[in-house]
Amino acid sequence: MCFLKKAAVVLFVLVLAFPLGAAAQEREHHVVLPSIEINAKQALLIDAETGAVLFEKNADTHMPTSSMSKMITIYLVFEALRDGSIKMDDTFIVSDYAWSQEGSRMFLEARKPAKVADLIRGVLIPSGNDAAVVFAEMLGGSEAKFAEMLNKKAKELGMNDSQFKNATGLTAEGHYSTAKDLAKLALALMRDFPEHYHYNSEKEFEYNKIKQGNRNPLLYRNMGADGVKTGYTEAGGYGLTASVVRDGRRLIAVLNGMKDMQTRANESAKLIEYGYRAFENRHLVRKGQVVIAPDVWLGREPTVPLAAGADVIVTMPRTTNEEPAQAMTMFIEPISAPIIEGARLGTMYVATGIDETVEVPLLAAKDIERAPFFVRVWNRLKLLLGF
Repeated sequence: MCFLKKAAVVLFVLVLAFPLGAAAQEREHHVVLPSIEINAKQALLIDAETGAVLFEKNADTHMPTSSMSKMITIYLVFEALRDGSIKMDDTFIVSDYAWSQEGSRMFLEARKPAKVADLIRGVLIPSGNDAAVVFAEMLGGSEAKFAEMLNKKAKELGMNDSQFKNATGLTAEGHYSTAKDLAKLALALMRDFPEHYHYNSEKEFEYNKIKQGNRNPLLYRNMGADGVKTGYTEAGGYGLTASVVRDGRRLIAVLNGMKDMQTRANESAKLIEYGYRAFENRHLVRKGQVVIAPDVWLGREPTVPLAAGADVIVTMPRTTNEEPAQAMTMFIEPISAPIIEGARLGTMYVATGIDETVEVPLLAAKDIERAPFFVRVWNRLKLLLGF
């Protein structure tokens, strides 16, 4: 018995390496990534489904976020709607402080009520600072208290390089985020509140007989844009967190620090078109597909099929290379019976060709019972005698 335990430790080995979709053979796998120049101080492009980073420029650098900060303000509003603490037809009174906000406004009237549904559109379409502060005061009691709520939520969402001092994104010392954190926030909005995400794509909003258009320039181009939020301050320059869906594939771009609105529109579109032109998603393995069948020790069957615990979808450069991806499986030997279907027995690692690796659990695809007593005794004797 001690020998078997020792053998199990020694046999913690790499069992198989194989290319998916090509014959197994030893050769180098070189990928030449396309390149692009983007005229922004900070920029990031990711594939929403796979999380693959397709382009980055100073994406971890702290930067003023301007009105892109309103994405986290509206996240807390949507959360309050989901929790039932507010409703769409509720009305909030506009304080003198909210009414007096500088910059973009939805033109609320001081000391008058405003409906939640209108305030949401006022935040997301004309980027109203007045509307954002009304929400801050109603949900947090004050804008300062609301900022504490924003920072707590940011940590929960994994936005570890962000700090918020207000609900609007107006320039304040210590108010910053990064392109990577804003991309996380955009994805969280889509994931957690799909029923409300449509507000981000509405092109115009009229309030108090004043009609204003959405500031997102990509919504007016025929390219599949459906959000998310623009921003501008003198300190931060022109910025945009953009989302585009084309043929079922969503890309998220964050750009900031551009010199004017035209540059923002052109550079954002250029970066997104690059993502669709230069990269594609490949569905390599389906969830439940058997990948390998290693030997079973002391089982009624000699092998156990291991199936992928999730779909394997990878983002890769568009290339004529016949080898789409490199993958390897790892597990501990010996795998001993009994085995319960669904038990995790190994891991598959898939190299995507853009310096990223996808990790997928390998699960037992069926139950394997222990062999009868005398068969187990005979197998142990064969091992001890070196048969």
